Amino acid sequence: MSPSNADLIRDAESGRDAESGRDAEWVRDAESVRQAVRVLARLHRLLDSADAGLTVPQYRMLTALCEGGQRSARLAERLAVRKPTLTALADGLITAGYAVRESEPGDRRIVRLCLTGAGRAALHRAEQAYLERLTPLLAEVPDPGLLLDGLAAVGRALDDRVGCGEPTGPRHATDQPAVAL
Repeated sequence: MSPSNADLIRDAESGRDAESGRDAEWVRDAESVRQAVRVLARLHRLLDSADAGLTVPQYRMLTALCEGGQRSARLAERLAVRKPTLTALADGLITAGYAVRESEPGDRRIVRLCLTGAGRAALHRAEQAYLERLTPLLAEVPDPGLLLDGLAAVGRALDDRVGCGEPTGPRHATDQPAVAL
């Protein structure tokens, strides 16, 4: 069973990691945490300002769609957005020709959002633009591989928390048929 948010906060304040039992000295350094949050926010703005042809939220949605058609509740949870936001994002991607809505073959009430060829091409262009923005920054990092591995680990931890029902964004009911995307 996963620790509750209250357990995580209490353990962080005491310097313990609830899941591993290891000391979490880094958590005590509030300035380091604030600095990390500022850097992540600046990176988000940097990527959002790239001439990628997509916003960061559109990029995130297209990336999620690469794994196959997604139902709205799961996609909203994974992207940590509310369903109205998801619907607006989906509508924009569909209008641009980057995604389509498809009915589930066995149950037409279930609608999935699927990536198109144009969506894959847009995603590739965005990734190239992001790479151009990030490469000079990563060149300044003593061990870019270590940084990228650490970010990948954080991403996996976020995915695991979504999978086990821990809140990483807004809470949603279970997937339901006939939810508009």
